[in-house]
Amino acid sequence: MSLTYPSPASGTVPATDATAAPRTYQVRTFGCQMNVHDSERMAGMLEAAGYVPADGAQADVVVFNTCAVRENADNKLYGNLGMLAPIKEANPGMQIAVGGCLAQKDRETILKKAPWVDAVFGTHNVGALPALLDRARHNNEAQLEILESLDVFPSTLPTKRDSVYSGWVSISVGCNNTCTFCIVPALRGKEKDRRPGDILAEVQALVDDGAIEVTLLGQNVNSYGVEFGDRQAFSKLLRACGEIPGLERVRFTSPHPAAFTDDVIDAMAETSNVMPQLHMPLQSGSDKVLRDMKRSYRSAKFLGILDKVRAKIPHAAISTDIIVGFPGETEEDFQATLDVVEQSRFATAFTFQYSKRPGTPAADLPDQLPKAVVQERFERLTALQDRIAAEENAKQLGRRLEVMVTAQSGRKAEETHRLSGRSQDQRLVHFSVPAGAPAPRPGDLVTVTVTEAAAFHLVADPATPADYSLRRSRAGDAWDRAQADSCGAPAPGSTGTTGKTGVSLGMPSLPVRSR
Repeated sequence: MSLTYPSPASGTVPATDATAAPRTYQVRTFGCQMNVHDSERMAGMLEAAGYVPADGAQADVVVFNTCAVRENADNKLYGNLGMLAPIKEANPGMQIAVGGCLAQKDRETILKKAPWVDAVFGTHNVGALPALLDRARHNNEAQLEILESLDVFPSTLPTKRDSVYSGWVSISVGCNNTCTFCIVPALRGKEKDRRPGDILAEVQALVDDGAIEVTLLGQNVNSYGVEFGDRQAFSKLLRACGEIPGLERVRFTSPHPAAFTDDVIDAMAETSNVMPQLHMPLQSGSDKVLRDMKRSYRSAKFLGILDKVRAKIPHAAISTDIIVGFPGETEEDFQATLDVVEQSRFATAFTFQYSKRPGTPAADLPDQLPKAVVQERFERLTALQDRIAAEENAKQLGRRLEVMVTAQSGRKAEETHRLSGRSQDQRLVHFSVPAGAPAPRPGDLVTVTVTEAAAFHLVADPATPADYSLRRSRAGDAWDRAQADSCGAPAPGSTGTTGKTGVSLGMPSLPVRSR
């Protein structure tokens, strides 16, 4: 579907005009890792079309990549659009585009509520963004283009990676499940699987560019292969990643408990670069609520999977998603969730209050719970999970951990002079470098001993230089190259996978708190 609307002051000079200075862009991302990865594609498409990152200045083009999962998604988008309206009025050549799940869902509504928006595009036509912007400027009309099915697989598009030392790789898009609380299948469509050779080629390209960590992405990542009829395709893919020289860390998100099979557990345990970390969405510990959610597993199966994983990978850190206050959830149902959380010993959890989303079956269920009840249960759950996380982290005291250094530091970094990184099991570690010891670069690996533990992070302050070791990596070298490149003028039309990103994340892709 493609529609046009009158567009206020969109300007008349196309981005490809060689006589004009390159137009700048910023991508603002809300939502999950899939959206973060889609934003890398949007940035890559814009740079291929000649745009350059705004790097903190007011951008000529602002793109919102939206999420429709939470109830406040609409308010967040329209609040941001409202703040940009006077800025755009003062800058007639500025353009605003809205893409992602909320755009796929709301379509014409966005242009009716915010007629100063220039382009609206959906989850299936990310690659149309530059053309829509050019068309809006040329025609002085807002462009709306929403496809009902995938145009091209996003991984075939140019990409501006958010990191030089680690990267996302989509192995599938869409979802075949019918969870009653979830609007994603309606917005991203049925599952489409990439061929294994294409996935491994992208992973190899990332490694060639210096990355040492890759996260495989799918709405239900472990159902990979359903489209071409291979039930063990995902475990085979994990093992194949283990054969790629230079790839040191492999992760994946998010699996579905109903499709989580023993061959995947075996592949995790037997493939040396698959990390001892698992994100396994629980959603509820009540079998009744799981039935109402149309989650095709029960609490006993879920706990059995965790037992099998820990039997094969004793130090695995397991995280989860939990929804509190689903329609009809009784106090007994909620207690069942607390009981499963206590038994599961999650390292961390994404905990959400149920959000009624129009278009989902759950929105029409009876017995929608009062906000006060949901809030009180949410607070009890997060208090329990915070206690468990602190106890699990306390078990790390005295352990030697290999930590991959990240570009982001903790909130107190200036005060503590600590750097930050992620351990193999994905725990956040703040560490200090002993006086006289060489400092690491993002992407390098340090081995440190844990000296303090809190609920949401670990601390490693080496008492002596002997407690700290540094392994300089290819990823660190790639970071140095990217920093050197960023000192010069950005190259218009660059489609490389390294360099400073133009993606501004609306929420962290990895949480350090459970609430």
